[in-house]
Amino acid sequence: MRDALVADLAAIPGIQVLAAADPRFPLPPAARAEVTRIERPARLRRLFARADAVWLIAPESRGRLARLAAAVEAAGVPLLGPSADAICMAGNKLQLARTLATAGVPVPATRAVRLVPAGAHPATRPGAALPFPLVAKPARGAGCEGVALARTPAEWPRALALAGGAGARGAVLVQPYLDGVAASVSLVCDGRRALPLAVNRQHIRPGAPFAYDGGETPLDHPLAGRAIERALAACSAIPGLRGYVGVDVVLTGADAVVLEVNPRLTTSYLGLRRALDANPAALALEAALGRLPAAPRAARRVRFLSSGAITGEEALP
Repeated sequence: MRDALVADLAAIPGIQVLAAADPRFPLPPAARAEVTRIERPARLRRLFARADAVWLIAPESRGRLARLAAAVEAAGVPLLGPSADAICMAGNKLQLARTLATAGVPVPATRAVRLVPAGAHPATRPGAALPFPLVAKPARGAGCEGVALARTPAEWPRALALAGGAGARGAVLVQPYLDGVAASVSLVCDGRRALPLAVNRQHIRPGAPFAYDGGETPLDHPLAGRAIERALAACSAIPGLRGYVGVDVVLTGADAVVLEVNPRLTTSYLGLRRALDANPAALALEAALGRLPAAPRAARRVRFLSSGAITGEEALP
């Protein structure tokens, strides 16, 4: 994902990319190498001060992305992505569900469950009665990390333990499992408005834990338009979303139910950059700077793995 973004940014005339990376993961040739660890905040702040703008790639789990965004904002450097406040709002999944429900966006019923002390026997039922099958997930997390399915009460302790082991800090969330097509909407945002780029299919294997195997973009589905409508409403409910944003949805029999708002680059970007007739990094950059671009055209349907490998593509009419 990082290498794809660096290549796309470097292809924009007038852009010079300075990338910071963990030394275990070498940088691509398109970037000027600046190797550091994110655990060294002083060095990162010096890098921020040298840049004209900063695009962060980090998970929102355990507050990592929000802390980095706050550091960029404190340095007075333009952030090519959501604000720290927007990341916190999207990353707090219980508060997000409440915010979206208040805005009239369909979301699953969401309850918080307190974890039992270490060594004690975990609860076999969620704190508030919801029918099985149920999904347990960390209150703050990214992707499928710690997300687990319990089809019966007997499976609930394991699901709870998996969600709690992913950094839940005393609580996990429980939601009913929704049967349908897992999808996402990729958008670019200017802080107030959003432009949809594509609806993507997500290949997700439900289990304990869930697994993400990649996807396909664009998705041909009767509810694709409804997914865009719900994603735009979700973005409108969170002030400060800028740049690239992903909204996860489930397409049920009659509607698109919003699961999460990802205030960051998502894996779908890897397929999107091959599917569109435009550079998605350039579109996100324009939006982050307050200029919402024209809608691009999808020229190809692309299938991709979670690793980023492209497994197939076909031209669209």
